[in-house]
Amino acid sequence: MIDEHDNHPPPFGSKELRLPDALRPALKKHLAGLRQHYEKNLHWGGRVGFGKRPALIVIDLALAWTDPDSLPYGTNLDSIVEATCRLLDTARHAAIPIFFTTSPHDAADQPTPRKSRTEPRSLDEQSLELDPRLDRRENEKIIYKHYASAFKGTNLIETLCALHVDTLIVTGVSTSHCVYATCRDAKGSFRVIVGREAVGERCELFHEVNLLDIEIDLADVIPVDEIIEHLKGLARSG
Repeated sequence: MIDEHDNHPPPFGSKELRLPDALRPALKKHLAGLRQHYEKNLHWGGRVGFGKRPALIVIDLALAWTDPDSLPYGTNLDSIVEATCRLLDTARHAAIPIFFTTSPHDAADQPTPRKSRTEPRSLDEQSLELDPRLDRRENEKIIYKHYASAFKGTNLIETLCALHVDTLIVTGVSTSHCVYATCRDAKGSFRVIVGREAVGERCELFHEVNLLDIEIDLADVIPVDEIIEHLKGLARSG
C-alpha cells in the first residue's frame, strides 16, 4: 500500500531522476487515491496470498545495473540488493527453489531496433555477472533472457511447473520493465508476490507508477518482512 505521508526520496536510483521534492507529496497522495478507487469502486487490487509451494526469482541484479560506476546502466541499488539478500537468506533456510536472471552475452548477436533505442553500447560478459553480494549457490538456476520477461523465450515456466511451484516471489529491477513484464506473464499461472523494498529502478516516477499498476492488477506487493515471516513459517513446518 502506498504511504502518502512518506515524502522522502527512495534510497535507490539516480538522483538526477528523482521527483522534485515539491511534487512528491501531491503525487503520493494522488497514487494512494487511485489505489483506493480501484479497490473500493472497481474491486481490483485484492490480495491473492501465498500458496503452498513458493519459489523466489531475483531479476537482473547483475553488475551492469547494480554498480553505479557501470555506465550508462548502473545506478545505486544497494537497498534493493540488501533487501533481496535478506529474502535469499530466508529462502535458502526454507529450502525453496531460487532463480536468478541476467542477459546472455554473445558477441554474434545481431543488433535489433530495440538495442538501437536503449543500448548505446554492448554489455560485456563481466558486467552481466550477478552481483557477488547475492552469493548465488550452484543449485540456484540462472535464467538467461533476451527479453524483459523472465518467461519469454526461456524454460522458466516448465521448470516451475516441474517443481510444482504455485507462488512466485519477485525481486530485482527494473520495476517498470523486467519486473513488470515478469509479473504480467506469471500472473496467469502463479500467485505473484513482490517484495516492496526489494524492487526498484533508476527513475522514481517510473517506479512508483508501475509498482502501483503491479499492485492493482498483477501481484501482492507486500513488505519484505512479511514475506520473510511467511518463509520462516514454512521452514518451521518443514
